[in-house]
Amino acid sequence: MSTTGHHVVLRTSPHLRETPTVDVIMRNVVYALLPIVAFSIYQFGISVLALVLVCVGTCIAVEHLVCRWSHRPTTVNDWSVTITGLLLALTLPPGFPLWMAMVASVAGVGLGKLFFGGLGYNVMNPALIGRAFAQAAFTAPMTTWVPILAPDRFTSFIPSTFTLPFLRPESIQPWLEVVAPDGFSGATPLALMKFEQVPTDSLQLLLGSTAGSAGETSALLILLCGAYLVYRRMMEVRVTISVLVVAALTTLVFYLIDGDKYPGPLFMLCSGGLMLGAVFMATDMVASPVTPLGVWIYGGLIGFITIIIRLFGGLSEGIMYAILLANACSPLISSLTQPRRYGAPKKKGAA
Repeated sequence: MSTTGHHVVLRTSPHLRETPTVDVIMRNVVYALLPIVAFSIYQFGISVLALVLVCVGTCIAVEHLVCRWSHRPTTVNDWSVTITGLLLALTLPPGFPLWMAMVASVAGVGLGKLFFGGLGYNVMNPALIGRAFAQAAFTAPMTTWVPILAPDRFTSFIPSTFTLPFLRPESIQPWLEVVAPDGFSGATPLALMKFEQVPTDSLQLLLGSTAGSAGETSALLILLCGAYLVYRRMMEVRVTISVLVVAALTTLVFYLIDGDKYPGPLFMLCSGGLMLGAVFMATDMVASPVTPLGVWIYGGLIGFITIIIRLFGGLSEGIMYAILLANACSPLISSLTQPRRYGAPKKKGAA
């Protein structure tokens, strides 16, 4: 407050600002994911575009129909279901059959979100529920990979994209023989390292010039998109930091024990879906803890479990299961890490 002549001028405090609404936050997450989607389409072509459209469209349709059937206002306008569709598509192989993507989308939104009551009530990340369902139901297509930068990727689809339900999937081997670069093995960097002890150059992992799921190849791009959300203060960056730091430290321990057998921290951080999971999935506001200490424990748990599964599990990737397990532990973590109320005694009965 200040005085000017006979007038009193009132101004609001500079630290007061409008709190973003849910739809504004979710819309900005969509904005952050769009560059990753665009890069994936550039790498793998129109099959990924079709995959994204099918996943997003199915997720939106399922949520809208369930809201109508339950006589509730539709919630598709809050953009959260759009994020579910985008993330699900980005975690699937580029040539994943579209009908399977529809089934995974129904499972993700129906079982992972609406079954618990919708946004704000889901226990686990819906996109990862959909991917976990696909991993269990469609094991072979979920582990079938294609090369990047195929010459005809913008004019023709990957043949497996239009595989029909309940029929034998069309082999993509002829397509690979035509467009794959020399030496392409059809395996991701994680699988090559785990099962064949073949390393991948770190620069390739950073820039995304490797095979893998549609949106997990470029670690650098994912970090830049996450930085946008951090700048807008719309992401819990402590979760991401704790995931990456604990994953790196856990990897470093085993690397120092036997560097010939175990990969280094940079490889682990940049390969597979760890970066995408740490930035866009582990930070799910609903399924993660709300206490200051809890977010560090939660992120560290994800990083540790991911590396243990990668090194000692039967699968080459572990980020999906690590996040889902941490989601299940989130209520307990929040309960055990509640900060002491101001003025409250440290122990029951204390003065």
